Amino acid sequence: MSKTILLTGASRGLGQAIGRQILQKGWSLVTVSRGGSPVIEEWKKKYPGMVSWVAQDLEEVEVLNGDFFGKLFPEGKEVHGFVNNAALAYDDLATNLQLPALDRMMKVNVYAPMLLTREVLRRMLLHKTKGSLVHLSSVAAHTGYKGLSMYGASKAALEGFSKNIAREWGRLGIRSNCVVAGYMNTDMTASLTPEQKTRIYERTALKAAVSVESVASFIVYLLSDESHSLTGQNLPVDAGTL
Repeated sequence: MSKTILLTGASRGLGQAIGRQILQKGWSLVTVSRGGSPVIEEWKKKYPGMVSWVAQDLEEVEVLNGDFFGKLFPEGKEVHGFVNNAALAYDDLATNLQLPALDRMMKVNVYAPMLLTREVLRRMLLHKTKGSLVHLSSVAAHTGYKGLSMYGASKAALEGFSKNIAREWGRLGIRSNCVVAGYMNTDMTASLTPEQKTRIYERTALKAAVSVESVASFIVYLLSDESHSLTGQNLPVDAGTL
């Protein structure tokens, strides 16, 4: 079955890997990010008619309403899946917490996904679509890391939201899961020193970074009909961290 998937943050890192694997499945991709990227333009050329992109800073949560969703999915267009990948990391000790930085992170990591989920659900209900929602969480929501208390809290909030969405709409065939990702070599972790990365990887069973491609593959599986009995779960892809 051909699907159309909404993906946030496809311009780099994990989002880029997810978008590529979605297109390789033969599904259409609708993506939203603050800025465009060469890879999105390449996808448009390689997969004509299958890729659309809308520029939007997800921190501007006030505009994430029905009118905005209409730009992503014009009237009559179905959405079969939503991957909430975009996120901000706020790394600092809790004693240094600053409200403006916390507010910015919560808008992108929690409020924007909730508001987009609302619009995705409304469109799925309109078309009686049995769809799949996948939110990117983090091991930081489950095990402590110095300086990640605020970031971990934002991901824990997302997990609670996802589990309740699964309960609310499962009777109509709409599923919601979180992928609890371990530390990957992405832009978000680029600021870590080699020593810091080594300490993190030593906490895993595999003693290695999590593969970006393995996380992307698992997300695509959750979007597929093959995972039709999986919902309401927080599913680790973490090299054996938890």
